[in-house]
Amino acid sequence: MTINRRDLALSTLAVSALALSTPALAASADEEAVAKQVEAFRLAQIAADPKALGALCWDDLSYSHSSGKVEDKATFITNATDGKSKFLSIAYQDPTIKVVGPAAIVRFHWVAEQEMAADGKKVPTNLHILMNWQKQGDEWKLLSRAATKL
Repeated sequence: MTINRRDLALSTLAVSALALSTPALAASADEEAVAKQVEAFRLAQIAADPKALGALCWDDLSYSHSSGKVEDKATFITNATDGKSKFLSIAYQDPTIKVVGPAAIVRFHWVAEQEMAADGKKVPTNLHILMNWQKQGDEWKLLSRAATKL
């Protein structure tokens, strides 16, 4: 049996294509799972739901605001649900999700409006957000978040 270069090249190409397509399918399932968690997080922020926010975050959360203030999980949840302001809207525009092993890098354009409880003043925010999610068992949880003013 003789194998010529053309047959060898075609078989190598077929094996390479198969090897590349299998991780892509797994990444797609993980990307969908992360996307669901990101949306659940957005809804929990709007609702100011401490239980939902707590379930979506790692205990070692590092949550950084565009002001440079960094909060741990407990402080973030307390401040996000203290009633001093409420979100009228939050949109995560143009999201991208890249899964790398047990980590996911999520980026999006944040456009939101808050109403301050003290004076009823409406405050718009326009940010770029970077989130890092990490897989814990079968669940994805937020490990860190950073915001930059646009």
